[in-house]
Amino acid sequence: MKNDAQTLDIEAVTTWMQAHVPGFAGDLTAQKFQTGQSNPTFRLQSSSGTYVLRRKPPGKLLKSAHAVDREFRVQQALAATDVPVARMYALCEDDSIIGSAFYVMDCVEGRNFDDPTMPGLDAATRGVVIDEMNRVLAAIHSVDLAQVGLSDYGPEGNYYRRQIDRWSKQYRASETETIPQMDELIAWLDANAPGDDGLRTLVHGDYRIDNMLFSKAGPECVAVLDWELSTTGHPFADLAAVIMQWQNPPGADGRGLAGVDRKALGLPTDEAFIAAYCDRMGLPGIPRFGFYLAFCFFRMAAILQGVKKRALDGNASNPERGLKMGVYVPQFAQAGLKAAADV
Repeated sequence: MKNDAQTLDIEAVTTWMQAHVPGFAGDLTAQKFQTGQSNPTFRLQSSSGTYVLRRKPPGKLLKSAHAVDREFRVQQALAATDVPVARMYALCEDDSIIGSAFYVMDCVEGRNFDDPTMPGLDAATRGVVIDEMNRVLAAIHSVDLAQVGLSDYGPEGNYYRRQIDRWSKQYRASETETIPQMDELIAWLDANAPGDDGLRTLVHGDYRIDNMLFSKAGPECVAVLDWELSTTGHPFADLAAVIMQWQNPPGADGRGLAGVDRKALGLPTDEAFIAAYCDRMGLPGIPRFGFYLAFCFFRMAAILQGVKKRALDGNASNPERGLKMGVYVPQFAQAGLKAAADV
């Protein structure tokens, strides 16, 4: 049968799950989630319950990208920590089953806010949800790496040097035209990467409110999703990623808070969110925060360029949206330059 980023071989998945997922019964159906641009994700319904399958896209991929094995490992390791994650069932690294590696996890039911203004909630509830987001971020950065078996989950040493080099290579590999702002930002980051200050924690790599599920009955986070970019590294990159998103325009595309009356909506300022995080982590403050923000804009621009390239190559999870998102690469690069000017 047809087997690409949009479909699954149900018969093959059923046979594999019967052998590897305890308690699984047949009568399997699959529905693809339209959100997410990296690893195609499917809701699986069977007589034994509801599951989620995440797979690598089929086809030629950038080296080290779409690491579903790492997603599986980190979430499995976090099961007994204060970080809420879905239950992991099984990982399949045999490409012959459906054409690429995949894993199956529990389907966690909850509310997902793809817009940080959280329409429909009152101001007080919005504030509590954002504080819960802050708490969970601090919990991620407080995980004892040795205790959960993640000491080797990422290299030691200068995280930003490593990430700038990695994402510059990824960007060049997916470059479809010259973008002067991106070239300038890469050069600035290359020249201004800070030295290694010894901070090394688990980092999510794409921490934002739309990668979280919250209880249907309250503000508690029930699962943090999309761990593809997770590693061990410097925690301020995750914090800056939140602030980066909020600087984007509001609405379905930007999903930010630029120009929004945060006080009226019960939402904190950037400074208040950073201060709450520092309180939780026992930090006096974060000097040169503009660097971390510039880095996050750069990394997101590189990610969007990769999405655009996959859409052009025909193996994106959502090709139409992928092309649309690729248009924003110069804007993210320009925003990174603006953040750099504030350092």
